Amino acid sequence: MEFAIGLYDGFTALDAIGPYAVFTNVPDSDVVICAARRGVLADETGLLRFDIEHTFADVTHPDVVLVPGGVITRRLARDGAPIVEWLRTVHPTTTVTTSVCTGALLLGAAGLLSGRRATTHWLALEQLRAYGAIPCSERVVADGKVRTGAGVAAGIDLALQLVGELQGSETAQAIQLGIEYDPQPPYDTGAPGKAPTLIRELVAGVMAAAEAEALAS
Repeated sequence: MEFAIGLYDGFTALDAIGPYAVFTNVPDSDVVICAARRGVLADETGLLRFDIEHTFADVTHPDVVLVPGGVITRRLARDGAPIVEWLRTVHPTTTVTTSVCTGALLLGAAGLLSGRRATTHWLALEQLRAYGAIPCSERVVADGKVRTGAGVAAGIDLALQLVGELQGSETAQAIQLGIEYDPQPPYDTGAPGKAPTLIRELVAGVMAAAEAEALAS
């Protein structure tokens, strides 16, 4: 089974690395990292860099596709970036096509969410409607062969749920134990319904400014 993680300059690292840590522990599977071009590719901070060996043209029939989010996804979706065309091309033959966080906007731009229930980062949920999706606030949403995860850290939940579906619950549980994924956060503010208004407004303001900058560039 081939798991393909499609990247682009400016992606959110944990969106991809969380699922990567799960997928690389699946028995008898291959994980391939791909992007529009070979060479160095940076995350949204510019601090973490990947040496990409495989282009989208090299990865034509993956079993599972995952795309991460990032503030820049709004621009990539708007402009029809190469990753959008790759998703549109490979989706017909995948077993499952997935996204984490605002990677869902890329699925939407590729035409994969029309009429489907889907989730994304809580601040981008309403943006899904523009692609014909039905926004849902669940952490992981399955509709047909599409799986979408909520913001950033939800990628681990999505990946474990997917492995359970494809390889059985024992394999997924073993991987969860192996990576010791046992969340016990010091604060109970990981969802908008739990966070104080001040914190929600702070995060919304920072994200709105970052999105405006990304769309203007």
